[in-house]
Amino acid sequence: MIYVKADDLKVGMRLAKPIYNKKGILLYSRNDKITKQGIESVKNFGLIGLYILEPAEPLPPMSEEEIEFERFQTMAVFSLKEDLDNIMNGNKPENLMKQTDELVRRFGSLYHKIHFNQNLRSPEDYVYKHALNVAILAALIANRAGLGIMEKTEVVVAALLHDLGKLSLTPDLCGKTENLDVEEKTKIAKAVISGIDKISNAFQMPSGVKGTLMQLCQFLYLPENAPAKMSDAVKILLVANAYDEYTSMQLGIDPHSEVEAVRMLMKNSELYDPQIVEYLLNSVLILYPGVCVELTNSEKGLVIRENEKNILRPMILGFNTNQVYNLDVDSVHRNIQIKDIMKTMDNRIKVDPERLKEYM
Repeated sequence: MIYVKADDLKVGMRLAKPIYNKKGILLYSRNDKITKQGIESVKNFGLIGLYILEPAEPLPPMSEEEIEFERFQTMAVFSLKEDLDNIMNGNKPENLMKQTDELVRRFGSLYHKIHFNQNLRSPEDYVYKHALNVAILAALIANRAGLGIMEKTEVVVAALLHDLGKLSLTPDLCGKTENLDVEEKTKIAKAVISGIDKISNAFQMPSGVKGTLMQLCQFLYLPENAPAKMSDAVKILLVANAYDEYTSMQLGIDPHSEVEAVRMLMKNSELYDPQIVEYLLNSVLILYPGVCVELTNSEKGLVIRENEKNILRPMILGFNTNQVYNLDVDSVHRNIQIKDIMKTMDNRIKVDPERLKEYM
């Protein structure tokens, strides 16, 4: 699978992912050969490029839930873009609360883990895609945390709006998430606070959202002004924001893996509440049966059993030795740990879970 920019697409290339319009209607299925009209549609939609199957490459597996998740993401980003742009222009967002209700309905009542597939971002669409993903994660976490419907609604609204002010920044700073210097943090903080003012002028936010947004901005960019204690909503948003930022895919920037993200969150327990991190790990699939990993002994292996108590210590089948490593056993874990997940360039797992049956 390769990524091809819109200007480099050729008639006859096979699609690795489906293409939907803003209403979620399927335009092109996976494995379809793109036409001249399709290439024009891609450019008209503002897509920066597509994932294309190489000539002899078989179609990689995707579950119905994953396909629906990507369809929903595409549709929701279009809607969110209209609303955020409206607020930036001083107008009322028409669909924001309706979209909030949909997010709470879809993700705020789940008690099974989901495949949280990332989407590729450019500086121009980073804010919209990031805000949506943070809202999805926040809904999942809020449910695990036992929040009521009003609290879930407020945290999802805050997630959708938290980066609004960044739309006024230059593209090079809009999607920058790491190695920010003091001057850059100050610029972002001013933009975010200005965005909160625009929100207040555009429509009546649910009570508590403005305070949550201000507090989140302080903890992210102005920690010297942050209160001694953070609210539950801010705890959720900090974890959801960090996880999506850390694993997001941007042009020219290599994403961190989910394993790296988990380690980062666990390492910074003062900023990222350990209980909220646990709720996140109970909501998204990371090291589940069928995932291919690299081990610290230079061997590659397959996860054959997830560890619900400690996600980083599952049971692994080593490919070279055909040996099973139970990383939950301390004596094994002292010598062998997971180095990272093996990924394809679109940040998907290489090994199909169906292949797991060959080893069982």
